[in-house]
Amino acid sequence: MPNKILLGGLLAAGLALAGVVHANDADERFRAIYAREWAWRTGQSGISSSGEAQPGAGRLDDVGPASQQRRLEEWQRVLGELDALDPRQLSPEQQVNYAVYRAQIAGLLAEQRFGTWQMPFNSDSSFWGDIGYVLGGDRLRTLTDYQRYLDRLGQIPAYFDQQIANMREGLKRGFSVPREVLAGRDVSIAAVAGLKDPTQSSFYAPFRHLPATLSAEQAQALQGQALARIRDAVIPAYAKLLDFFRHEYVPQARTTLAAEALPDGKAFYRQQILEYTTLDLDPDAIHKIGLEQVAKIHAQMLDTMRDSGFKGSFAEFLQFLRSDPRFYARTPDELLMRTAWVAKQVDGELGKFFGRLPRQRFAIVPVPADIAPYYTSGRGGADAYLVNTYDLKSRPLYNMPALTLHESMPGHSLQLALAAEQRGQPAFRRDSYISAYGEGWALYSEYLGNEMGIYKTPYERFGFLTYQMWRACRLVVDTGIHHLGWSRRQAIDYLLDNTALSRREIENEVDRYISWPAQALSYELGYLKILELRHKAERALGAKFDLRAFHDTVLQLGSVPLPVLERRIDRFIAEGGPEPDFGCDCAKGGRGG
Repeated sequence: MPNKILLGGLLAAGLALAGVVHANDADERFRAIYAREWAWRTGQSGISSSGEAQPGAGRLDDVGPASQQRRLEEWQRVLGELDALDPRQLSPEQQVNYAVYRAQIAGLLAEQRFGTWQMPFNSDSSFWGDIGYVLGGDRLRTLTDYQRYLDRLGQIPAYFDQQIANMREGLKRGFSVPREVLAGRDVSIAAVAGLKDPTQSSFYAPFRHLPATLSAEQAQALQGQALARIRDAVIPAYAKLLDFFRHEYVPQARTTLAAEALPDGKAFYRQQILEYTTLDLDPDAIHKIGLEQVAKIHAQMLDTMRDSGFKGSFAEFLQFLRSDPRFYARTPDELLMRTAWVAKQVDGELGKFFGRLPRQRFAIVPVPADIAPYYTSGRGGADAYLVNTYDLKSRPLYNMPALTLHESMPGHSLQLALAAEQRGQPAFRRDSYISAYGEGWALYSEYLGNEMGIYKTPYERFGFLTYQMWRACRLVVDTGIHHLGWSRRQAIDYLLDNTALSRREIENEVDRYISWPAQALSYELGYLKILELRHKAERALGAKFDLRAFHDTVLQLGSVPLPVLERRIDRFIAEGGPEPDFGCDCAKGGRGG
């Protein structure tokens, strides 16, 4: 009997050890796949993940058809390798990585199959406008850095020529940005094309104040080379692009609006929905969710309107908010200072809601003048929160608390900084962005403003609700445009009737939804999922529920598909809601931000 027990124990131990070895072998095969592909991917330019451009090592290299075919073939091969693995053989940590990575590769492959590289801009962002970020002019330190930057400036004409050729092919098959949203989109091209003095270009900015480590001769030589490169290469390339845009692209652009009107449009729109929401939902189901949320939020808006003491109708209240001078800054500095005051109030509350805070800090920066007229109200990153100070009468102060919570902390600035500080995750997770997770978290951060006490007046609470309504309306408007055949006017009127956003904001936003199908769906659907998971954990854990631990667990993952997040919170519940181990150089959050 004792011998049988010993034999059984040894057999079990041997099987367990074999399983570990097997799992480690599977892990290693998976690591080899993603390590090789990621190294290849980051050596390319123009590759994006969920609409967010990757730096591509600062190069503006080959984006022509042959290069696009190589990308298609590469991701087909990688997807085949991934499907040959059994995810159940991976360790728990690598199973999460696999789920994130496979979805990433599937999305990149789908983009290639639909030929989205033939439409390399939308009303929100563009290849010509993103060049400054790609080239990294603010990250130059050494003589070699500056010489590489000059070399990359010289690549702009060939890069633009390839993009023009790609757009021509898109025009031939009816795959273009709709003509109706192209008015004024050439302003940022013309701003460079019309320069008389190259030293006034943003491309010259890195050469105005050179490091003291460079000699006077080196500095003078670099400045002369930069001036010549901008004058002889960059400005003519933008002039050529401007001519193409005005005289070829706009006249030949499609007159339809819907994504479903594009070649293979129904499949394309469903793929865009999957990419941006990470959920397999059909447009009709999303439209229905949107209508339900709009009705719910409208009732809350009416209650808040009554709390303000206003006696008129809802439409009259919206007109009052859009027109009364008390709700608008008189100068750009006033808007920026009010924004900063909100951000500092949030700072004082962060430690109560998060166990881990990032070391990274963010700056508040006005949106550059050349893109401000059609840019969104604000945009946040780990190091900067851009605030649009153009046309102040369209930037109501009662919206600034919600906007600031979304774009800075605890929204994008917090989430992105924590993700960057992770040490235990592969680069394809740290350096990528999934819209449903990131935008869902930022919208949830607006909701947290209620618990933080950030909304001080009925008007600021109404601003929060109008932002909530705005994202709920996106579910209705995006599916309305791309699936149900809505016109631009229908979409604008729907937002005018239901939100307190200014007409300028609404028109810019609708143009963005038209030219960027499904991206607008990610916000509300991501937010609803995070809120649902919080309520699920609260019910399951009762008195053991710790909000700081819940938030830390959500943020510890970095950017992941919503089904992966849901599985992690299910584990959080099963384990009794423990505080996670970040494995990063994050700061403890006990005393604020």
